[in-house]
Amino acid sequence: MLFNSIFLMGGGAGQGSDNPLMSMLPIILIGAVMYFFMIRPQVKKAKDQKKYIAEIKKGDDVITIGGIHGKIADVKEDSFIIEVENNVRLKISKASVSLDGASIAK
Repeated sequence: MLFNSIFLMGGGAGQGSDNPLMSMLPIILIGAVMYFFMIRPQVKKAKDQKKYIAEIKKGDDVITIGGIHGKIADVKEDSFIIEVENNVRLKISKASVSLDGASIAK
């Protein structure tokens, strides 16, 4: 329904609107809104997540995506060894550490 009204807003031959930019303006505006409200925040969040994972060092408290709380015992190339209660150690992927839990863990 939304696209029908957008195409109808573009003007027809009887309205004297011969400018092709004016007929494409609603589609351009929808693209800009999608970029600023959907795509750009996702790219920024992914960049922040990557930076956060790169800065994690031994002794930092982390929360995994699955909700496991632990302390970094060792940092490997593509994984972490985290220590949970009673000296239990778990090997987890770096991608499974959540940036959203960073403020909770501290």
